[in-house]
Amino acid sequence: MTTALPGSRQIGAVIADVDGTLVTDSKRLTGRAQAAVATLHARGIQFTIISSRPPRGMSMLLAPLNLSAPIAAFNGGTIAKPDMTVIAEHIISAEVARRTLQLFEARGVETWVFTGQDWFVRDRRSALVAFEQKTIGFEAELAADLAPLLPRAAKIVGASEDYGLLARCEEELVGEFTGRATVARSQLYYLDITHSFANKGAALTALAKLMAVSTAEIAVIGDGRNDMAMFAAGGLSIAMGNASAEVKAAAELVTASNEQEGFATAVEQFVLPRIATASPGQHRD
Repeated sequence: MTTALPGSRQIGAVIADVDGTLVTDSKRLTGRAQAAVATLHARGIQFTIISSRPPRGMSMLLAPLNLSAPIAAFNGGTIAKPDMTVIAEHIISAEVARRTLQLFEARGVETWVFTGQDWFVRDRRSALVAFEQKTIGFEAELAADLAPLLPRAAKIVGASEDYGLLARCEEELVGEFTGRATVARSQLYYLDITHSFANKGAALTALAKLMAVSTAEIAVIGDGRNDMAMFAAGGLSIAMGNASAEVKAAAELVTASNEQEGFATAVEQFVLPRIATASPGQHRD
């Protein structure tokens, strides 16, 4: 069930997280979600997506959503046009990358390295690797030694089904990398390390400039701890019903879960009522 609608604010663009927000747990984009985005386009409202996924891992969404605005991958580590032309890219510093790999190896955390459009792992047989391959739509490359890849790393992921272990790693690295990197779990089982500029708050600001829309006029929708930065930067923040209590508390509104058409509901109930109706002959850019 959704919360009550607060005071009116004008919305000029919508930015959504992908996993846990725009798509279902089975990574399906529903017809109702597509229709909600089509309605935004028809009303002259720009729409785009921001995700911890690599750029290639978002490509299957571009045509169904008819996206023309830039997208943000790696939590903002890479901003690209829909044709995958890179607009901006932030690489993790060598020192942070080395320390991350060292800590994950010492704690027994499965480690992945994303470089541009490529994804490297030590073992493709991992259940989490198989799940990620299904999610992003392409296979990982094998690398016995990840160290040579670190100078090109846009994102390093610690993957584990031991959620407590990842939470402890997150706490340790947040304290160690303050001001030098962004450390946040995109899911309970993924801990993402990216450049300090690669966070969803900074990415929202960059996308706002590219779309020529004030951040105060952007509605943002997400479910994860890494979405809280864009909640703080956007004009209207909406948490998914499947989000944690911490994430919900950081948002102004709460919609239904991603399994219950929460994204479409948020657009229909919270966003569309805030879109001014254009006068005859008038068009919103």
